[in-house]
Amino acid sequence: MSVAVEIEKLTKSFHVRAKHKTVALNEVDLKIQQGEMVALIGPSGSGKSTLLRHVGGLVQADKTSGPIQVLGETVQCRGKLNSNIRRQRAQIGFIFQQFNLIGRLTVLRNVLLGRLGRTPRWRGSLGLFTHQERAMAVTALQRVGLAELALQRASTLSGGQQQRVAIARALTQQARLLLADEPIASLDPEAARRVMETLKDIHERDKRTVIVTLHQVEYALKYCQRAIALNNGRIVFDGPASELTPATLNNLYGVSHLERVEEAGSGKIGSLQPSAA
Repeated sequence: MSVAVEIEKLTKSFHVRAKHKTVALNEVDLKIQQGEMVALIGPSGSGKSTLLRHVGGLVQADKTSGPIQVLGETVQCRGKLNSNIRRQRAQIGFIFQQFNLIGRLTVLRNVLLGRLGRTPRWRGSLGLFTHQERAMAVTALQRVGLAELALQRASTLSGGQQQRVAIARALTQQARLLLADEPIASLDPEAARRVMETLKDIHERDKRTVIVTLHQVEYALKYCQRAIALNNGRIVFDGPASELTPATLNNLYGVSHLERVEEAGSGKIGSLQPSAA
């Protein structure tokens, strides 16, 4: 199996005021194989989103950092982005917590924007898309169950629907790597379930590599094969999601235990119970 993401000695620090800096990531080493579905978990401020943004080439690392390679090509090294970063980003679909749709445009037009990295700039700037690209966008909307809303303004959709439109945009982009940053953080349980099942379907049917940051550990257990936990900018757990023990979670979150529903086909998700302390 080939490597989808390889990170060496990734360090990122922020200067919050003169002579004082905060280290968000501290010499992180990580390797993710193609075809994996991986959950990045950890408390707020642990470095999950920062790590994901470095993989997508949206943030530059410190100059002391090693290379970040995606799909066999270097995205950045020692704090400098690859000169071909625009072409590389076309292979990476980034799904944001706040959807990043243009509310005044139709759902279909938002999905078509996923083609911008693969079209000539002059055609993209004029919003000129081919019949084949439009058909691709409609097919992507069918995949996420929203084809009937193609001509509706994006601003009229619910949060869960908007997030599925964002996933359809990544499908139309034909991204080989999907990075989802807290995609269900602002959604109700039913909408969150549909979004996670959509990502799981893309992973299984299209054989795409999916990396998703999650606060909700129960969703990591249910939908992801592998979990990587960060705390204070360092990896503190990396292994099968099924091996996340109550002790590990207690150390990570201050959570006493994780109730998991074991009945096959129950479709229920366990819940985290706060520690008495």
